[in-house]
Amino acid sequence: MLQPNIETFLACEAAYEEAEIVLYGAPFDSTTSFRPGARFGPRAIRSESWGLENYSPYQDRDLSDYRIFDAGDQELCFGDPKLALADLEARAGQIADDGKIPFLLGGEHLVTLAPVRALARRYPDLRLIHFDAHTDLREEYLGTPLSHACVIRRCWELLGDGRITQFGIRSGDREEWRWGRDHVKTHPFFVDMDALEETVRAIGEKPVYVTVDLDVLDPSVFPGTGTPEPGGVSFDELRRAVTYLGERARIVGCDVNELAPMLDATGASTAAACKLVREMLLAIAGRKR
Repeated sequence: MLQPNIETFLACEAAYEEAEIVLYGAPFDSTTSFRPGARFGPRAIRSESWGLENYSPYQDRDLSDYRIFDAGDQELCFGDPKLALADLEARAGQIADDGKIPFLLGGEHLVTLAPVRALARRYPDLRLIHFDAHTDLREEYLGTPLSHACVIRRCWELLGDGRITQFGIRSGDREEWRWGRDHVKTHPFFVDMDALEETVRAIGEKPVYVTVDLDVLDPSVFPGTGTPEPGGVSFDELRRAVTYLGERARIVGCDVNELAPMLDATGASTAAACKLVREMLLAIAGRKR
């Protein structure tokens, strides 16, 4: 019998009611300031994920053993960041209220603000761990406070001092770096696993949101992004970091964003994004199980 053609991320075909993790896409890049295209990231990640295996030899785990639901891309208003964020926030809140972990596929980095808003209401002691090339701590950019360049500053307004830790940062204007010294903890240039482990120990069982801007990766391995920044981390450094977090931290939500697939005709950037999502899903689901 013929069946509907419904594309999901690899092996993420559980029913919503039984799912532990819910994937959903945010095809939005309206505040992108350099090279657009991240709105096509979620669809590319789903499509190209079928080039992977369900099984991860890194973790000895298989996606088919876990209950993960893919809700597809959310229909968003491209021209109004406020409306787009409100719709994404409502979706994240619904998923969390149903006892599941929202896993957002971006999209530009501004979309992170939506699930952080929803989860900060549900978890007043929420912590944020941020992987990125850029500080994203501007008060405003080109006259707007709702920009991908301001997203972590907006998250800080919700969470406050001492709750945001950044890794891999190597770009930002002078005022961002100066302001950040007093308000967030930044580990620049690379992912220091000792610092990551200490961060997780200090957080303990407090709820954690993890946001991964894929431009934390060096452009030599990940050119398919809107604002590439030389001097980044390797794929394996990032994979080990997010796997460690998935296994050790109490993650209540997460995202992977800023893949612009058409900016890398080889497909290597999309493949890297797919594999990172697989490893994060397996680590989080394995700990939850």
